[in-house]
Amino acid sequence: MQTNTWTIDPTHSEIQFKVKHLVITTITGAFTQFTGNVTAGDDFHAGEVSFDAHVNSISTNNAQRDEHLKSADFFEADKYPMISFKSTSFKRIGGEDFELTGDLTIKDVTKPVVLDVTYGGAMKDPWGNEKAGFELKGVLNRTDFNLTWNAVTEAGGLLVGEDIRLLANIQLTRG
Repeated sequence: MQTNTWTIDPTHSEIQFKVKHLVITTITGAFTQFTGNVTAGDDFHAGEVSFDAHVNSISTNNAQRDEHLKSADFFEADKYPMISFKSTSFKRIGGEDFELTGDLTIKDVTKPVVLDVTYGGAMKDPWGNEKAGFELKGVLNRTDFNLTWNAVTEAGGLLVGEDIRLLANIQLTRG
């Protein structure tokens, strides 16, 4: 089987996360600098996926919160500048739906994660470049990755939720 190498197009892709704040609202953040590759056959089944996100590119539209997230209370960006993912399995589960399993490394912890992936299709752009699109979704518990800082509110609730919802819209360029 012939394989192709695809590279994430960062100008047409996004990696976001969502977390509960004060149990009553959801805060959205993103990593604005990331790289990644997919090596796969034409149908992407059994492909190999890897990506890295730069922790210092975290953005929640609040500079003070972003600096706190980069600090030792959370990501320790000075010590652990990258979040990395390497797939162990990428399989079609039906139609355009895939299951992506792999090892996610945040700080000094590597844990297996499973992401739901929807293939959006492939086409050539106006300049003849082959493109493919995917949407990835998943949930992870931040405390599994030593992201344990929290505070208790006056009512006894947690300031920051433990479940992190991941959402990535990825456009790949065949290279």
